[in-house]
Amino acid sequence: MSASVSQPRVGVWLIGARGSVATTVVAGCAAVTAGLHPPTGMVTETPPFEDCGLPPLSSLVFGGHDVVDCPLPKRAEALAAGGVLPPGLPAAVAAELAAADREIRPGGPVPGPAGEAPGAEELITAFASDLQSFVRRCGLARAVVVNVASTEPAPAGGELPASSLYAAAALRAGCPYVDFTPSTGLHHPALAAERAASGLPYAGRDGKTGQTLLRSVLGPMFAQRALAVRAWSGTNLLGGGDGAALADPAAAAAKNAGKERVLADTLGAAPEGEVHIDDVPALGDWKTAWDHIAFDGFLGTRMILQTIWQGCDSSLAAPLVLDLARLTARAHEAGLSGPLGELGFYFKDPVGEGPSSLGEQYAALVGFAQRLRGGARGAADEPAGRRPGEHR
Repeated sequence: MSASVSQPRVGVWLIGARGSVATTVVAGCAAVTAGLHPPTGMVTETPPFEDCGLPPLSSLVFGGHDVVDCPLPKRAEALAAGGVLPPGLPAAVAAELAAADREIRPGGPVPGPAGEAPGAEELITAFASDLQSFVRRCGLARAVVVNVASTEPAPAGGELPASSLYAAAALRAGCPYVDFTPSTGLHHPALAAERAASGLPYAGRDGKTGQTLLRSVLGPMFAQRALAVRAWSGTNLLGGGDGAALADPAAAAAKNAGKERVLADTLGAAPEGEVHIDDVPALGDWKTAWDHIAFDGFLGTRMILQTIWQGCDSSLAAPLVLDLARLTARAHEAGLSGPLGELGFYFKDPVGEGPSSLGEQYAALVGFAQRLRGGARGAADEPAGRRPGEHR
């Protein structure tokens, strides 16, 4: 798609903006816009989503927060060397990567001497100011905040974790929020009142890219065929930043909760078995997910299904992030607010009400596209939001 001269520009503010997923999002959007590669994996580029007012890829402007300082062009070169991006693509989209990198601001919190590190309120104010400045400086109609940072452990006590600081800043800046991670983010109890009062649409959480994607298809299959699942065990081998983050048992527990919930919802009860996550740095951005499913057939005959999923995490996630940014931006434009349950197709642990079966989730997503096509205003339960950059 190409944007006309009058096409409003839409911001995509990435938390973890110099990570593998974010770099692939920026490089991939530029490559598809330029016609260098087809939009493989982008559901919003399929026929059911035509003419529903989604912002064209060419209208998207990228920025974000990160605590690391490796420039996006260098990050893209490293991903190309690892086989994540096609050879030559970083050079072909160098201008777009550099433009996005100029819009990345320092994140936090960063450890410092006691009494010198900024507090939560100071960080939220600074992050919201960064967002408001991004909207004004780039002349954006709106901006969507998408969290693609590494998974954090569930918080202990009442303090806001980093993901919730960014989510609070998005609310304060009047920006819709998408949580592509299982981190606490917008779901911290301290943000409940502000989230409801904001009137902003939001979606999440934890992008469904591999093992859980298969589970959301296979679980309903067993249930619909009346086959009794006795046990369902799994193992994930992955490297990169996500592998290092998930080596923390608390972070891994947050990740696994969504995987297990899909099975409980689609099978009617959680089967025996656990998911193990192993950090294998040599794998880099690639991951292998293995599932072992023990089930009973007619007359109690015992049978086994095993699956192996080998994929590149960033390449699986990037098209979904672009889909979610476009759908959420359009929902905001249409005046929708509150949890976007119809986007559960993309998540392990969706917000709002909705099915867990992938087929049913896809039907709900297509229905959402029809709703957007009709330009329907209104929301499930929350008031219309303010424009980005406005204060209450």
